[in-house]
Amino acid sequence: MNRSELVAALAERADVTRKDADAVLSALAEVVGEIVAKGDEKVSIPGFLTFERTHRAARTARNPQTGDPIDIPAGYSVKVSAGSKLKAAASGK
Repeated sequence: MNRSELVAALAERADVTRKDADAVLSALAEVVGEIVAKGDEKVSIPGFLTFERTHRAARTARNPQTGDPIDIPAGYSVKVSAGSKLKAAASGK
């Protein structure tokens, strides 16, 4: 399912226009992005998803073609965890 299909499904379920559904989806993405960028708290939608900023330590990797070591600096990543209702839906329950 791509974004336009998701917006159409949301609009139908919520009985709103596609424009309104798209605006809400965009606003959700912006808010989650801002909170995760700050890194001081996580965003949790109970039963569905949790978004959290994590720190990745510096490490050494190898270039697969030459075998030379490559230093990868420390940085940040995003951890997304499925909630209980989403896990149950994925398992077919």
